[in-house]
Amino acid sequence: MRILGFESSAKTASVAVCDESGLISQYYQNSGLTHSRTLLPMAEDMLKNLSLTVDDIDLFAVAHGPGSFTGIRIGVATVKGLAWAKDKPVCGVSTLQALACNGEVMPDESLICCVMDARRGQYYNALFEMRDGLPVRLCADRAIGAAKLAEDIENQKKRVFIVGDGALLCYNTLENLKANVVLAPEVLRFQSAWGVCVAAARAPWQSVHELLPVYLRMSQAERARRESAVGHAVHTEKQGGSA
Repeated sequence: MRILGFESSAKTASVAVCDESGLISQYYQNSGLTHSRTLLPMAEDMLKNLSLTVDDIDLFAVAHGPGSFTGIRIGVATVKGLAWAKDKPVCGVSTLQALACNGEVMPDESLICCVMDARRGQYYNALFEMRDGLPVRLCADRAIGAAKLAEDIENQKKRVFIVGDGALLCYNTLENLKANVVLAPEVLRFQSAWGVCVAAARAPWQSVHELLPVYLRMSQAERARRESAVGHAVHTEKQGGSA
């Protein structure tokens, strides 16, 4: 089975092709350009250099969140467009699950703490434990503050490897835990399409109709609309009460 994976949930973008034997190719870019400009051209160039076409792909996989709202939408839309045109299955995987797959070289019984900067003083986070060479999920994907994350790590009493684009920021807030916390090397730290492929190989397939973004939180625009609606309702109620 040949999988084409896409990762566009953060600043970096990557695409990868793998099969049962492992990674065949991966393109990775951290240029700051919008993913709408880079993601599909990277995939097209990679397939061309492998003498493959989308017809040779059995499964299209994508990190469907959490992460950047715009990046997630671009990745999901790209995969749905490719799969729809060729009537192929898709697989949306958690960005944090895919990150944990980068850590499969970590020692058994160690923890992998996946962290992405969610802004507003929060991290997108999930904890995994390495068991028999595979990351086993310990909690659902969540958006939490640094204090709660530090408490959860401290309570585990195990060696913790931190991965993700929020890893350095998180590591610097864990002053009292650094004896037990390891900042993963950059080659394993950031989101990658290879991790997406590994996670997808173990997950159920979907139709393009079932593939949806997973945001965990409302976007800034949605929060602003809700706050505006609440403010308008309160204002209207006050006016009615004073009539």
